Amino acid sequence: MSRKTTRKNTIGFFAWLALVIIAAALGGLANANAGNFYSQLDQPEWAPPGWLFGPVWSLLYLMMSVAAWLVWKTHGFRGARVALSLFLIQLALNSLWSWLFFAWQLGALSVAEIVVLWLTILATLISFWRLRPLAGALLIPYLAWVTFATVLAYAMWVRNPVLLG
Repeated sequence: MSRKTTRKNTIGFFAWLALVIIAAALGGLANANAGNFYSQLDQPEWAPPGWLFGPVWSLLYLMMSVAAWLVWKTHGFRGARVALSLFLIQLALNSLWSWLFFAWQLGALSVAEIVVLWLTILATLISFWRLRPLAGALLIPYLAWVTFATVLAYAMWVRNPVLLG
C-alpha cells in the first residue's frame, strides 16, 4: 500500500470517527440532565443503571465509526452512496432521539422515532453487509442495543404518562 493511500485511509478513519463523535455530542447535549430525569422515571425492574449507558454507547460509536470507514475505504462514497447515506441518516436519528426523550420529554414521539431509527439501522446493516460483511457485522451489537432501547423506551413511556406525555 502506498504512503498516499495509507494517509488517505488514516484521514478517512479519523473523519468518520469525528463525524460520529459530533453526532454523539449533539445527542449528548440533550442528556445534560438525563441522569436526574432517568432516576425520576418509574422504570421496569430490568432497566439498566444509568451509569451503563456511557460505556455501552462509547463502544457502539467506535464500532459504528469503524463500520462506516470500512465501507468508505473499500468502495468510496460514490460506490457506497446508498449505504453511507443510510448511515448518516441513522446517525442523525440517533442524535434526535435523545432530544425527543430526555430534553423535550415527548414519549410517544420518541417511541415512534426510535422505531424509525431501528428500521434505518437495519437497512444500514444490510447495505453494509452486502458491501463489506465485517462492516455489517460491526453494526449487529448496535442494532441489538437499540432493540433493547426501543422496548425500554416504550415501557418507560407507558409507565410515565405524566413525565413523558
